[in-house]
Amino acid sequence: MKIPFKAGNILIPKNIDMHKWSVVACDQYTSEPEYWQEVEKIVGDSPSTLNITLPEIYLNDSNVEERIKNINLNMEKMLKDDIFSEYKDSMIYLERTQMDGRVREGLMGIVDLEDYSFEKGSQTLIRATEKTVIERIPPRVKVRENALLELPHIMILIDDSNKSIIESLKTKVTNDDIVYDFDLMQNGGHIKGYKLGKEIIDEIIRGLENLADPDNFSKKYGVSDKGVLLFAMGDGNHSLATAKACYEKLKESMSEEEYLNHPARYALVELVNLHSEALEFEAIHRVVFETNVEDLIDSLYKYYDINEDGHGQKFELVTKDIDKVLYIENPKSNIPVGSIQIFLDEYLQDHSGSIDYIHGEEVTKEFAKKDGNVGIIFDAMSKDDLFKTVILDGALPRKTFSMGHSYDKRFYLEARRIK
Repeated sequence: MKIPFKAGNILIPKNIDMHKWSVVACDQYTSEPEYWQEVEKIVGDSPSTLNITLPEIYLNDSNVEERIKNINLNMEKMLKDDIFSEYKDSMIYLERTQMDGRVREGLMGIVDLEDYSFEKGSQTLIRATEKTVIERIPPRVKVRENALLELPHIMILIDDSNKSIIESLKTKVTNDDIVYDFDLMQNGGHIKGYKLGKEIIDEIIRGLENLADPDNFSKKYGVSDKGVLLFAMGDGNHSLATAKACYEKLKESMSEEEYLNHPARYALVELVNLHSEALEFEAIHRVVFETNVEDLIDSLYKYYDINEDGHGQKFELVTKDIDKVLYIENPKSNIPVGSIQIFLDEYLQDHSGSIDYIHGEEVTKEFAKKDGNVGIIFDAMSKDDLFKTVILDGALPRKTFSMGHSYDKRFYLEARRIK
């Protein structure tokens, strides 16, 4: 089976302050402007990924079009100023030391968008783990469609219980292979990257081929009528969906030979092993802002049979005056977050309020206890259930889980030309 992951032409800045260059994924701290204000202070006038990405906190700004225009101009200037070293036909093994001291190993390479689909029921080798919100794609397309570069915060998971593919790389690299080694800003920890040679890359591909073998796959998951799932989305689902949308649009104006050989056919990603000890699944909580609190709660109790006795799906409801654990006896989804999301989607169609998806229980409670807000907190799902659930049931409800704390998310660092 042909593996949809390979070496790519990876760009890494040279002779600049990497601490100021690398900033966290755009979909983090979306309700905390002070975080991004601090990032702006840290970066100052230095070259930075802050200037070539669009933090989602600014998506609804009146000057968002101007921001996008400047992103494209900044990319042009960086290429003109020759700030990058290009590592051709390369993969990069990286070690991310988190704030808790644990090390998450990763592998940078490019995935083939021909083998990816975010559609429900997809049987492609690369699949979404959560429902893709189509409305979130167009704003991202606006950033990517005229961009010369891509910078990924995409993390894709493999289910390698033997830890033989990524984790083994630490014994195969030396200090001579290091291409970056620095502290990340804002509690991001430390990151070190090593360029891999062809021999090691060939070993990686053989390991992935073994995971993708249909017989091995069937035995592992106890299925016989499902397509092989090799890569499951961890973070950056909508970014990969955006890359796919832009590639499909590109196809309309090109011959098959042209688009199959175009750099936009591929997307730069980080592979991470689901079984990494540094990788923890965190719940993503909900806060409804500026709503009628009493009416929302009354409506929730009418929508579901709610009890405090431990029967059904568990969630925690938090407002200025309430903080209690509740259970849904007649859920509409297999998991609590799905049942609550179904209710909120319907409720907010006809009632005031806006929803945000919050990482961290303390931050969620802080927001929920303000006038006019309602918070809903969930337990994290087991990461061991992820692949089998996606194989059997398809994508989970959107924003079901997050991999780690906000400051442990992938930071923008490596780049790649897509034009």
